[in-house]
Amino acid sequence: MTWFRSHRAQFRLGLRISVAGLVSYVLCPVFGLTQTYPAVLTAVIVMQASVGASLKAVMDRFAGSLGGALWAVGVLLVLQHFNRYSTGVVLVVALVPLAILAAFKPSYRTAPTTAIILLLTPSSVAGPFASATQRMLGIGLGSAVALIVSLVILPARAHGTFAEAAGRAVSRMSTLASILMKRMSESGDPEKIQNLHDEIRQAISQAEAVADEVLRERASHLAAGPDPLPMCRALRRLRNDLAMIGRTTTEPLPDSIRVSLSDVTTAAGSAITTFLEISSEAITRQQQAPSIEQCEKEMARFASTLAELRRSGSMRELPDETVGQIFGLAFSVEQLHQDLKDLVDRINDLARGP
Repeated sequence: MTWFRSHRAQFRLGLRISVAGLVSYVLCPVFGLTQTYPAVLTAVIVMQASVGASLKAVMDRFAGSLGGALWAVGVLLVLQHFNRYSTGVVLVVALVPLAILAAFKPSYRTAPTTAIILLLTPSSVAGPFASATQRMLGIGLGSAVALIVSLVILPARAHGTFAEAAGRAVSRMSTLASILMKRMSESGDPEKIQNLHDEIRQAISQAEAVADEVLRERASHLAAGPDPLPMCRALRRLRNDLAMIGRTTTEPLPDSIRVSLSDVTTAAGSAITTFLEISSEAITRQQQAPSIEQCEKEMARFASTLAELRRSGSMRELPDETVGQIFGLAFSVEQLHQDLKDLVDRINDLARGP
């Protein structure tokens, strides 16, 4: 049962795909379509995990299929007088330009497929134009059915998928922040740190990809809600902040500095980690942001301790590289502080939902 609950999104998508394919098949005779496979295949292919993704797939498939059909029909009409090698000649003339177009514009990747089907599949209707018309009507029907099913049958908005990806990114940042803050007083695992950076980068990229789907739903009035791009920018800034802290803690600090910072580093690291972890849950569940008060308090103590070290003259005998490292650390932590406050606003924006 736990496994089923954790894979509910996949089961919902499978149900929508099945319903869209079957409904398209049933409706083909109703609309007088003799070719059922274009409608059924289109409904199955364009059905995606969210409404926004399905809308993009519909637009791409229809544009690519229409372009491929028109080009194939035009080539057939122009070259229909060729000799017995006409099929090969027509296929070359039709396929090469469309393949190049698809290579440069992925949204037209269905154009070559459509042209090949029209050229090589025996048609039960008279003439290439009639065959192309049948195919385009089938694609239109399948696209319409898929879009309606995605809106009616257990609809999944891109807004929720975006929240999951953003929450996953912040959760990994929480783990990374804990390691980086501890590294000021003890050694860390460079390989684990790099893996976390890679996971964060991947999660942010996924969030940005889904953000395009959210914007598409908003533009088509299929869903309302906050702009996802400010959250994407906030995630990027937080990742950069953690990368800066990582660079300043690569080399161990002198023992005298480490001892002075030990307590405040532990407290600040714990507060930052806790805040980010709770924030990741709030983002995923699209709830209000947690209080940042304790996190700000501990980060202020950390900054105050660093400032006191500078005023006390404890760093006068240190090498210039070490002094620069400490100043860089102070700047990075302050920048993280500012970006965490911005994250609170972005979480509250997201919580307003579609």
